[in-house]
Amino acid sequence: MNNVVEAEKKITFPDVDNIYLAADRLRGVAVHTPLQENLNLSDKYGANIFLKREDLQVVRSYKIRGAYNKMASLPAEALAKGVVCASAGNHAQGMAYACRKMAVKGIIFMPTTTPNQKVKQVKLFGKEFVEVILTGDTYDDAFHAAIDYVNAHDSTFVHPFDDMQVIEGQGTVGLEIFKDSNFRIDYLLMAIGGGGLASGVSTVFRQLSPRTKLIGVEPLGAPSMKIAMDQGHVVTLDEIDKFVDGAAVKRVGATTFEICRQNLDQLILVPEGKVCTTILQLYNEDAIVAEPAGALTIAALDFLKDEIKGKNVVCLVSGGNNDITRTEEIKELSLLYEGLKHYFIIRFPQRAGAMREFLSGVLGETDDITLFEYSKKTNRERGPALVGIELKNKSDFEPLLNRMREAKIHFEYLNDKPDLFEFLI
Repeated sequence: MNNVVEAEKKITFPDVDNIYLAADRLRGVAVHTPLQENLNLSDKYGANIFLKREDLQVVRSYKIRGAYNKMASLPAEALAKGVVCASAGNHAQGMAYACRKMAVKGIIFMPTTTPNQKVKQVKLFGKEFVEVILTGDTYDDAFHAAIDYVNAHDSTFVHPFDDMQVIEGQGTVGLEIFKDSNFRIDYLLMAIGGGGLASGVSTVFRQLSPRTKLIGVEPLGAPSMKIAMDQGHVVTLDEIDKFVDGAAVKRVGATTFEICRQNLDQLILVPEGKVCTTILQLYNEDAIVAEPAGALTIAALDFLKDEIKGKNVVCLVSGGNNDITRTEEIKELSLLYEGLKHYFIIRFPQRAGAMREFLSGVLGETDDITLFEYSKKTNRERGPALVGIELKNKSDFEPLLNRMREAKIHFEYLNDKPDLFEFLI
């Protein structure tokens, strides 16, 4: 039976020869995705920026590579007992597609909170070869249910990242980048969630292109690899921001931690709002639909802009499974990060004309009210209103505050009060 419990053990490292074998197994299964120069980004940063487009993969992420390689490495008797995974996203889709290609029975545990769109995609890729079981409210609930199933049925658990065959499958992305580049790659940026992709790709480049600077990128709200490296051992984070869902894990793998600690030159943390700005820019300027984790590496370029000038830089776009229903949330987080959206509690005098005075005397010509919630209470001198204001330029904020003070407006600024902000907005 597959051992799914993380235990103290000597860490082994991926073998490039095994990654070449994985590439052979994946031929005709995974798409050899393009390495494309992006002129907009190249002009913006004064560098040669290339995108490895795993968002164009058959399941719209690289996850098919690791899942299929793991399953193709199993003996026939193990496959006959079926495979199991827990996932609310790309790993589930990758394993579902692998089950269909190999005609293997797969059981996929997903939280009951998983959007219907993702559940439907898993069933679409797996067809009659997969069964989706919705259980619990969180990924951890689904994970424990999956482990219980594995133990009861002697099935094989296909781990999303902390498994050598999975890591070697993800490493085939690195082989393709190396083969397709007819130039020296100075910087290679990879998103990190559990660390499987970065472990596989960095192994290839450490051996085939040792002078390439290898950079891992994590969301600021889920810095599990960064904290593990700072402390020298894997840790479990109590809370994380799950917005960048493809790269937000509370605990990285024991194996992937050791590989990344040895191979990576740098880790960059990117705020979620910056990721949202990048998603919108990629869509509007390049017609690229990137999921939050897929946009991480491109968002990180701003934090390297001074040192990458004139260099050859590859950003690995890890996936494009972006749910269209998240668009408004993405726009909102982007505006907040860019300093263009501001929320206030404003206490208006309860008299006729108070609102008109605010509109004509306080708001700037290009300031726009996007939220206004007010309930008049006749027994009070002032009535509180929840007001959202969108600015055209970040520099318009201080003048707005000055006009509010000059008009003796009583207000409380909410953006810098996270507990109150999350409760009201």
